[in-house]
Amino acid sequence: MTQIRFGPMTEVTYAAGSIGFGIDIGGSGIKGAPVDLRDGALAAKRYRVPTPAKSTPEAVAACLAEVLEHFAVPTETPIGITFPGIIQHGVVLSSANLHKSWIDTDLADLVHRTTGHRATVVNDADAAGFAEVRHGAALGQDGVVMVLTLGTGIGSALINDGRLVPNTELGHLEIDGYDAETRAASSVKEREGLSYKKWATERLQRYFEVVEFLFSPDLFVVGGGVSKDHEKFLPLIRTRAPIVPAALRNQAGIIGAAALADREARDLPAPTP
Repeated sequence: MTQIRFGPMTEVTYAAGSIGFGIDIGGSGIKGAPVDLRDGALAAKRYRVPTPAKSTPEAVAACLAEVLEHFAVPTETPIGITFPGIIQHGVVLSSANLHKSWIDTDLADLVHRTTGHRATVVNDADAAGFAEVRHGAALGQDGVVMVLTLGTGIGSALINDGRLVPNTELGHLEIDGYDAETRAASSVKEREGLSYKKWATERLQRYFEVVEFLFSPDLFVVGGGVSKDHEKFLPLIRTRAPIVPAALRNQAGIIGAAALADREARDLPAPTP
């Protein structure tokens, strides 16, 4: 057992491989915390810094360094980072809520150059979805799990037998001539003043029908802030697969990022002496 100090007031005792670290980059805040990988829970209170008004890669990298320094994260700890965009092998391919200069930025390399830490970078919805399979509402579910987050847009994560299929971006399916999230996101419900019943039966029902036809999942998990009111709309949606609310809420991104980083670290070959 090794005792590691995360931050000035927190000490976490762990065996190698049981603690990871996750950082969730958002449009308004950048949040990080150590994660107990055994039970999928935060091992210390999250530390948050505001996302810079000019959210360039360099400005955000400085915030990431601040979060890591706050917890005095050891270099051997796996670091997972979520990003609100398409990520391919650590490179940012889209950036809807942050500065456009992020496009084609190798975020994993930027983190290593800025902080000295090696990081696994993943789309934010993918991280949350993986967390739900590893530790949340889909724990123990075999086969295909589809995790959908309903918010400003629609995020999606597809996990097959515990393996993430990244960057599905199913909020942008074209359904009946519309980009799906422009009709079915929870922000649309609020903007158009739809009741939960009307939103569920006229918007979400059609969306879930198409997604189920395309992917035939064994389980749907629905997240996003609106999932706290799941009893008002999920029972109204008819699908072959069971449909359940997400369990990890706003901690899912950090937990999933840490879990994915740990998995990648375990898959990598040992360094050459």
